[in-house]
Amino acid sequence: MSSWICCQLGAREHYAVPRALLLSGLLHDFITDLWIRPGTLLHSWKKGLTGRFHPALTGARVKAPNVSALTFELKASLARDNGWNLIGRRNKWFQKHAVNQLAQASTNGNHTLFAYSYAAEEIFEFAKERGWRTVLGQIDPGPAEERIVARLNKSSAIKPTHWEPAPASYWKTWRNECALADQIVVNSAWSKVSLVDEGIPAEKIRLLPVAYESSTEVGSLQRLYPRAFSAERPLRVLFLGQINLRKGVGHLLEAVELLSGESVEFWFVGPTQVQVPQSLKLHPQVRWFGVAPRVEVTSYYRDADVFVFPTLSDGFGLTQLEAQSWKLPVIASRHCGEVVRDGFNGVILEEVSGRAIADALLELLRAPEKLSAMSVRSGVEERFSLKVLGDSLKSLMP
Repeated sequence: MSSWICCQLGAREHYAVPRALLLSGLLHDFITDLWIRPGTLLHSWKKGLTGRFHPALTGARVKAPNVSALTFELKASLARDNGWNLIGRRNKWFQKHAVNQLAQASTNGNHTLFAYSYAAEEIFEFAKERGWRTVLGQIDPGPAEERIVARLNKSSAIKPTHWEPAPASYWKTWRNECALADQIVVNSAWSKVSLVDEGIPAEKIRLLPVAYESSTEVGSLQRLYPRAFSAERPLRVLFLGQINLRKGVGHLLEAVELLSGESVEFWFVGPTQVQVPQSLKLHPQVRWFGVAPRVEVTSYYRDADVFVFPTLSDGFGLTQLEAQSWKLPVIASRHCGEVVRDGFNGVILEEVSGRAIADALLELLRAPEKLSAMSVRSGVEERFSLKVLGDSLKSLMP
């Protein structure tokens, strides 16, 4: 069986793929941009680097140009580089680094190379020259998602603070990546349908689960819901993530207005990327918390009553699993990874609209015992374990 080389820009999914490969005995090398061990000077210098390491990969061969990566980011910051230009330059920089590492390393033999979409083209070209197999981790539904966002920006009464479509070169690069990939891994049926609609051969695409491990902080948590919600003890609805139209925030804010006067309190945690009307900024039933450091996120999951994820398009939506790990029932759309089982551990929205969200919340508001039962049945199921992900990756081999 061939060994795997994983190239990953950033800390996506808490390094689940390289961790699963290591657990399965398949990981040869892990190439990333930053790898900051706790206790080092760099780790102490900047809190934002805390998540750029995972102890489960301590025994792996990890290659990361920390100084070069930090220099790149510093220069970009000084030059006020941002948007698609910065994304494109960062993706190119990482691919150049990865190819250099592959060229210098002792990588003879039969390898499978895994890389994530939008930063894989040059890496795959290098791999193909050596006869290696290539697997593309598709992080989102691709161009279909961009079209959804463009329509939302035109139709929604709430407007984004800033949005621009990706340059044509971005999608050209992506199509080249898809052509170079022997197989493409997606995390949801929604992504698979979106890619097939773009002309990507269905036989190339494999639907694999993401992996998530519950925090040890959860312990034996048991949620206590009141017999009835009231103004003094309202139903606490948590939205956590990017506060934008793609995530369904426009419709969620419609639900806020529809539920005015009800015993419901909405918590918004994350960067605000829409122009929130003043009436909603000051709405007595809404609390805006802004961006929360990862170490503080758990307190919101712990203290909320229900998590809402009305996304219009997501490759998966890891926050669903984070919420479920905290025994928190989830209200989700069908446009993301399949985590929620309707009526069992949450609610599936048949449509994403303010009315649909409000109706789902009203049903739970009137029957707290349903929330309690869903909470008991919530948790991260075995299908989202590292072992299952490792076995699924192994199954990709001919």
